[in-house]
Amino acid sequence: ICVSLLHVTLALLDSANDKDPVVREQVRKSILTLGKQQPNKVLSMCQDYLVKHPKLIVGHRVVILQTIELIVKTKIDDISYPKIKSIISLASDEMTRSKDVVPDWQQAASNILVAVGNKYINDIMEEILSKFQPGILPHFFVVQTLSSLSESNVYGMVPFLNAILGTMLPMLGMAKQDNMKWVFSSALSHFSESILEYLANLDKAPDPTVRKDTFSSEIYAAYDILYCSWLQSRESKLRLTVAEAVGSMSHLMAHDKLEEQLPKLIPTILSLYKKNTEHYVISKVGRGLTLCHTLPSFSANTFPDRLVMFVLQKLENSNERIRMGSLAVLRHLINSSSKTDRRHLLQVVQVISAMAHHGYLELEGGDLLVKFIIQHCALPDTYYVRQRPSDPEEVTNEALRSMCDNTLHLFTTTVGRLTDVLWPMLLYYLTPGQYSNATTPLCKSLTLLGTKKRASQEPNFNIDFNEHGRCLVEGAPFTSRGHGAPSLSLLNVISPNIHPNAETLWEKEIPALLSYLEGKGPQLNDPRQNLCKIMSSTNDQGFSSWLHGSFQSFLYRCIGVTLQQCSNKEVVQKQLQEMLISARHNDAIERAGVAMGIGLCASSHLDATLAKLDDFGKSDAFKKASGIFSLLKDKNDLDVEKMKSTLILCYGYVALHAPEDQILSRIDSDILRSISKHFNTKDLTMKLSLIQSVGLIARAISTVVRNQGYMFVRKQELMGVMMVSVCHVYVLCYVVVRTVLCRPYDGGFYLLLFPQALYKDTFNALQELLRNILARDLSPDGLQSVFKHIEEWLSSGQGHERERAMNTTAHILEFYFNNLHVKNMVTFHNLGSLLGRLAPRCTDPNPLVRRAAIDCIYTLLYIQLRYEGFSLDYKDDSVERLITLRESMDNPDHSVLYKTCSELAKIISKRLPQQQLNTLIFMLIEGLVDSQSNCSRASSVLLNTLLKNRGMLEVLHIRLQMISEEQVKVSVAQSILILATQHLQTVINTLISYPLPFDSWSCEMWIALGADSKLASQIMEMLMEKLNIMVPYVDKKESMMRGGLTKVATSHPLAMTCALKEMMLNGQSQEAVVSLFPQLFSSLLVRLGSSVGVTLPKDINSSGTNRKSPTKLSAGFDVCGWVRRRHTLASTYCIIRHTGWSAGTVNRGLQQLMMMDVLMNNMMERISDPCCTVRMLAVRGLGNIAVGSPEKVNKYAKELLAAMSSGMEEKDDPGKRITLEAMSGLSKVLLYLDKKNVQLLVVYIFMKIKPFLESENDEIRCASIMLLGNLSKFGSGEPVFKDQIHNVLVSLLLHLSDPNLQVVKACKYAMRVCAPVVGSELITTMFQNHLHEDKSLHYGEFINDLTKYIVNFPGMLNFYHITVIQFFKSSWAEVRAGAAMFIGR
Repeated sequence: ICVSLLHVTLALLDSANDKDPVVREQVRKSILTLGKQQPNKVLSMCQDYLVKHPKLIVGHRVVILQTIELIVKTKIDDISYPKIKSIISLASDEMTRSKDVVPDWQQAASNILVAVGNKYINDIMEEILSKFQPGILPHFFVVQTLSSLSESNVYGMVPFLNAILGTMLPMLGMAKQDNMKWVFSSALSHFSESILEYLANLDKAPDPTVRKDTFSSEIYAAYDILYCSWLQSRESKLRLTVAEAVGSMSHLMAHDKLEEQLPKLIPTILSLYKKNTEHYVISKVGRGLTLCHTLPSFSANTFPDRLVMFVLQKLENSNERIRMGSLAVLRHLINSSSKTDRRHLLQVVQVISAMAHHGYLELEGGDLLVKFIIQHCALPDTYYVRQRPSDPEEVTNEALRSMCDNTLHLFTTTVGRLTDVLWPMLLYYLTPGQYSNATTPLCKSLTLLGTKKRASQEPNFNIDFNEHGRCLVEGAPFTSRGHGAPSLSLLNVISPNIHPNAETLWEKEIPALLSYLEGKGPQLNDPRQNLCKIMSSTNDQGFSSWLHGSFQSFLYRCIGVTLQQCSNKEVVQKQLQEMLISARHNDAIERAGVAMGIGLCASSHLDATLAKLDDFGKSDAFKKASGIFSLLKDKNDLDVEKMKSTLILCYGYVALHAPEDQILSRIDSDILRSISKHFNTKDLTMKLSLIQSVGLIARAISTVVRNQGYMFVRKQELMGVMMVSVCHVYVLCYVVVRTVLCRPYDGGFYLLLFPQALYKDTFNALQELLRNILARDLSPDGLQSVFKHIEEWLSSGQGHERERAMNTTAHILEFYFNNLHVKNMVTFHNLGSLLGRLAPRCTDPNPLVRRAAIDCIYTLLYIQLRYEGFSLDYKDDSVERLITLRESMDNPDHSVLYKTCSELAKIISKRLPQQQLNTLIFMLIEGLVDSQSNCSRASSVLLNTLLKNRGMLEVLHIRLQMISEEQVKVSVAQSILILATQHLQTVINTLISYPLPFDSWSCEMWIALGADSKLASQIMEMLMEKLNIMVPYVDKKESMMRGGLTKVATSHPLAMTCALKEMMLNGQSQEAVVSLFPQLFSSLLVRLGSSVGVTLPKDINSSGTNRKSPTKLSAGFDVCGWVRRRHTLASTYCIIRHTGWSAGTVNRGLQQLMMMDVLMNNMMERISDPCCTVRMLAVRGLGNIAVGSPEKVNKYAKELLAAMSSGMEEKDDPGKRITLEAMSGLSKVLLYLDKKNVQLLVVYIFMKIKPFLESENDEIRCASIMLLGNLSKFGSGEPVFKDQIHNVLVSLLLHLSDPNLQVVKACKYAMRVCAPVVGSELITTMFQNHLHEDKSLHYGEFINDLTKYIVNFPGMLNFYHITVIQFFKSSWAEVRAGAAMFIGR
C-alpha cells in the first residue's frame, strides 16, 4: 500500500502542471483525497518533490503549494508536530526565496503559513519574526502574512502585536515603493481590526488584561506617518488603503489625540471625495465603503450629544432633502452604535422621541420603535443593591431604563395622536415574561390612556381580549420595581372589560389596597384576602377554567376563591383533580398554595372536596412499586411522602375554611381519620405538615365551639402527637433553617404576594426561633448546636443562601453576646472552629456576605474577651481595627481583599488562645476546598499569615490530595516552607517518616522545601549528616529453615535519599547544591555503593508509577537497582544540572579527592554491567577523562582503548548508544594519546570503524567519520594505513553530498586531515583549499577537478569503479546522485 501510495502521489505531482485547467483541478483534488487519508506521508512527498525540483516553473509550484495548504487546513489535527515544523520551514523558504514579488507563488506559500498559524501560532511567529528584523526592510509577503494571520487568528496574534508594531514603526520611514507602503497600510488596518475584535470579546480572550491603551502610542505614531505622508499619494489604490487604515486605527487612538486630529482629518477625507468621486462610487462594494461608515462614527464617538442634537435640529427643516439626509445619518448612527459604548442608545431614544412628535410612529413600522422603547424599559438591573459602577460615565441599565420609562410616559401624555397607536397595543406587552420588568411604566401609561378613553366613552375602550390575568398577579407590590400599585390601578380602570360584576366591587376594594400600599390607609389584616375577594367577583365557569392555566402558588388560592363561586359540580371536581395531580409536591411553597386553594373551595363544596381528597389518597399515585420495578422508577415519581404532605395540609385547610354548621361532624369521621394514619411517620416534611394541619384543625374547632357544644374525643391523642413533635425541636430547627435559607428570591406563593414584608416577617420568625433555642442553653455548646444547622449554608453555591446564612449567624452571635453573663472563668472552646468557618467568607463574591462575616468575627472576638474576664463595655484596640477593615471589604479588587485577609489573620492571631490554634488551622485547611475560589484562596492567605505568626505542621499532606486549584497549591507549599523555617527538625522528622515510595503529595512537600536556598542547604546538610552515620542495611536471616544472612536496607536512609532527589527537582535549590557539591556527590556515591546486594524491607512497596495503589516487593529485590534507578543517579543528575558542571569539572573534583584510580577501576568494572544504560554511562565517563584530566590519558591508555574497542563491538545495544559513546569517547582520547600507545592498533581500530561509515544513524555515521579523521595522524607513513584510506576515499567523497549537514562537515574534516596520507600533493592541496566546514562546496566542480588527479593512481581505478557502483543502491538520493556524477566523470 505504501509503495502504491508513493507511485500514485509522484505521478499526480508530475501531472500537477497539466495544460488543461480541468486536469489540474482534478489532480489537486486527488492529492487532497490521499492527503486526508495519509497526511504526513503525502505532505512529505510534496515537500520532497519541491526540494528535489528547485527549478519547477512557478505555476507547477503554486499548484503543489495550494495542495499543501488544503491538506493542512483539513487535517491539521492529524499532522505530526515535526512535520508541521518542516512545512513551516518549507513555506517560509518558498515565500522569501525570490526578493522580487511573485504574487501567485509567494501568496500560495503565505497561505500555508496562515493555515498552520491557526493552531501553531507560536511556531509560525518564531519563523516569521526571524525574517522581520529591526532596521531591515522585510519581504513584501512577510508583512502580508502577518496581516493575514491577524485576521485569521485574532486571539493568537494580538499578544504579539505590541512587539510587532514596535519593530514596524521604524520600517515605515524606510518604505519608498508604493507596494511596500500599501502592504504596511493594509497590515496596520488588519492589526487595528483584530485588536478591536479582541477587546470586544475579552471574556473569550486568553489574556483579559489587554487594554486599548496598550497599543495607543504605537498606533498614533503610525497614524502620523500614514496621514502626513502616504495619504497624499498619487496612486489611488494606495490612498484608499491608507484611508481605510486610518479609519481602523482611529478607534485605538487616545481620545484626546483623536479629538485633536479630527479638525484636520475630516477636511482631508472630504478632499478625497472631491478628487475621486467616481472611484469611490465604484469602490462602495469594497473596502472604501468602510471609510464612509467610519467618518460619522468618529464624530459620534467623540461628540455624541452635539452630533445628535445637530441632526435632530435638521429634522425641523422644511427642506425635504435635508430631512431625508438627517434620517439617513440617524440610521447610520443606529447601525454603527457599539455594544461596548451604550451612549448611542440614549441618543437613539432621543431620536425616537423626536420622530414621535413628528408623526413618524403612526406610519408603518412605528410599532417597532415603540417595541424598542418597551424592551429597554424591561432591562434588568446592572448592579446589586448598594453597588455603584466603577466608571461614573458608564451608561447603566438603570439609566437607560429610566430614560425609556420617561419617554413612554411622554408618548402617553404629550403626543395625543399616539393614543390610538398605544391603546390597546401596550396591553399585549403585559403578558410575555421578557417584558415583566416593564410592567410599572406599561401599567401607568395604560391607566392614563384607559382613564381618558373611559371618561370620553370612546368605542375602542371596550376590548375583547383573553389575556388579562397577569395584572392581578402583578398586584404583588414588591416583586420588581413596585409593580403592585400600577397593576391595581390598571385593573380598576379596565374592570368593565374583564367581567360585568367586577366594576362595582373593584372600585371599592382596589382603592383600599392602593392606600395600604402607599402607606396612607388603615392597616389591613390580610391584604391577600382583599385580592382574592377581587377574584371572587368573576364567578363564571369560563373564567375559572382560564385561571387554572397558571401554576404559580398564588394563583392556587385564586382558583380556590373562584371555585367558591362556581356552581358547576363537574367543573369543581375537574379543577380539584387537576390541582392535586399537576402540583409540584416537592416544592413546599406550591404544596401550601394547593392546600389553601382546596381549603377555600371547601367553604362552598365541602362534600365534593372531601370526596376528591379521599379518592386522591386511594389513587395509584400513593402506591409504591415493589420488586424489580421499584428500581426502574425515577425518584421524583416515587416521592410519595411529599404527596402525602400535600394531602395532610389540604385536610387542615379544609377544616379551617369549611362551613361552621358542617365541620364538627366531619372532624372525626373524615379529616382525623385520614391524617391519623400518618402520625407515626419519620419523614420530617410530613411531620411539619401534620403539625400545621393539627394547628389548623384546632383553630377551626376553637372558632366553632364558641357557638355550639362539642366533645373533642381525640384531643388527648393529638396533644400526645404534638408533644412528641415538640421534643424534636432541633429537628424542627434544622427543617425551618433549611426552608428559609434555601428559598430563592423569585419563587413561589409567599414571594409573589407581598414578598418584602413576608420575607422580613419570615426571617424575624426564624431568628426568634433560634433565639429561643439558644436561650435554653446560653453556652458554647448551645451556640454550637444552633450554628451547626446554619454552617452548611455558609459555603453554598448560591449567593442568596450564603447571605441569609451569614446574616442569621451575625444575629445569633449578637444575641449571645448581649445576653452572656460570665460568672466563672470558662473556656470558649469552639472559638477556633467558628472563626475557621467565618473568616474565609471575608472574600466572598457577595459584598454583603463579606461585611456580615467581619461583623461576626468582631462579635466572636468580644465574646472571647468576655470569657477572659473583660467587662461588657471593654474596647480592645486590635479588635476595633476590624471596623476599619470592614470598609475595605467593599472594594472588589482581589489584591485588596487578600491583603485585608492577611490583616484579619494578624488580629485573630493576636486574640486567639493557643489551645484554639489547632482547631482554627484544621478549619482553614477544610476551607482550601471551598466551592468559592475566592474563599479557598482566602483560606490559604489566612493560613500562611497564622503560620508566620504562630507556626504549626499538621494535616497539609492529607489536604493536598483534595486541592485542585494550582494557586492554592502554591500557597500551601509556602505554608510548608514557613513551617520548616520555624520547626526544621520537626518538619524533617515528620516528612521522613512518610511511607516509601513517597506519594506525589509527599514529593510536592519535599519539592516545596527546595524553594528557599538557605533552608535547602540546612536540610541537605542534616540529611547528609544522618546518611553518613546511619547504618545503610542490617543482616537478617533469610528464614527459620535456612542459616544464611540477607542484607536488608534500613528505611530512613532510603527516605533521605528520596528526599534529596525531590528537593533538587526544585530549580531554586541550585545555589545550595552548588555550595554542597563535593559533600553531596561523595555521599551519594557512597550511598549507591552501599546498596549493592541489599534487598528492600518487606514494608516498602515498589509502585513508582502509581503511588496511590502500592504493591509489595519480594524480599529478594535488589535495593541497589531500586536506589540507582529511582533516586541516587537521579540525584546526581540533578546536582550536575543545577551546578552546570561539565564532566571535566566532575573529574577535576574527583582528582582533588584522590579518587581517580578508584573511579577508573569502578568504571572498568561497569563496562560489563548487565544494565545497558550503566554500560553506556561507563563508556561516556571513560571518554570524559580526556576532558577532565587529559594528563592521565596515557597512564590509562591500554584500559581506555580496550574499553572503547569493546564498546564498538557491543551486541546488546538496541539504540547503538554504547557504540556512539565509544566512538565519541575514543575521538576525545586520541587527541591526547602518544603515538606509541596507538600505532600498533591503528589498522585494528580502522577496521572497527569502517562498517559504521554507511550506518543509517546520522549520529553514528558522523562520529565514525570524525574518529577516522582523528585516527589519521597515527597512520602517517604507514603503507597499510594508506591502503585503508584509499579503501574509504570513495565513501568519504560521496558523503560530501550527504543529506545530514553534520555528516558533510565531518567528511570535510576527515578528508582534510587524511589528505597527507593519500600520497598526492595535488590532492592534499585541493582538500586543504576547498574542504572547510564553514564554507559551501560546489560538488560538481569539485568532483570534476578531483578526477583529474585520481587518474594518477591507475592501480586503484578499477577498485574505485566497483566501489562507486555499489553506492547506486544507497538509501540516500543525494549519495546516489553523487555516485552517478562521479562515475560519469
